Amino acid sequence: MLPMELSSVYLGFSVAAGIAGNIFAFVLFVSPIPTFKRIIRNKSTEQFSGLPYIYAFLNCLICLWYGSPVVKTGIILVATVNSFGAVFQLIYISIFIAYAEKEIKVRMLGLLLVVLAIFGLIVYVSLRVLDYDGRQIFVGYLSVFSLISMFASPLFIIKLVIKTRSVEFMPFYLSLATFLMSLSFSAYGVFKEDPFLYVPNGTGTILAIVQLALYFYYSSLSKKDLREPLIVTYV
Repeated sequence: MLPMELSSVYLGFSVAAGIAGNIFAFVLFVSPIPTFKRIIRNKSTEQFSGLPYIYAFLNCLICLWYGSPVVKTGIILVATVNSFGAVFQLIYISIFIAYAEKEIKVRMLGLLLVVLAIFGLIVYVSLRVLDYDGRQIFVGYLSVFSLISMFASPLFIIKLVIKTRSVEFMPFYLSLATFLMSLSFSAYGVFKEDPFLYVPNGTGTILAIVQLALYFYYSSLSKKDLREPLIVTYV
């Protein structure tokens, strides 16, 4: 049992880490706004893909459900950040559908319905089949799998940076925000003694460090005029 003074400090650090994670996550949530301004301005989705927003929406819903008191008490800051995230992703998906070509529009609507059906099934199983402890484990593992998949998605960008020896495909501030968000929620998970939080976010922190290290390395090469032509053809 922790002394009262130490317990208060511990709680303060926990809340601070959770709030910091919310702030840095918000930076990531608003980062696609320039893309969607372009879509609205051109009245076309052009060559942009809507799949990342579909998957991000499902990820936010799963993590929101895990952070809700019905599944796990005491981690409300996980629920708040993912509720905002779900709203942002739904807005992006709606805009994408509105300006997409008919075939893509139908496909995106279908995927959105699939995501809602999957989430509905998760909620049903959580509430109707599992008890409180089983609910935490079931949704917790789903959130870990979903988060690690999200954090692993930049691996393609890392490969591209190494291949082209250019960081133009990996914006510094997005990598930094990802690192700070992952680090904050890793700390939040440690304070809450919740491996379903600190394991995936710890993985995200490591991957973000790799991105930042690559950024600084290849940026330094560019400053030394060792940069190769950036026009690369991918078949």
